[in-house]
Amino acid sequence: MIILGVVLLVIGFLTKIAILWTLGIIALVVGVILALLGAAGREIGGRRHYY
Repeated sequence: MIILGVVLLVIGFLTKIAILWTLGIIALVVGVILALLGAAGREIGGRRHYY
């Protein structure tokens, strides 16, 4: 999720497509939140890790 967010950010920045930039930011933030919750040992959706 984090890698997808970074890829979308780069593509959106290079091509000047605002929707890709926005989706990249959202995917990056969600990926970081899920990674932090998973690293803290919190269960997400009944799983210890979201991946």
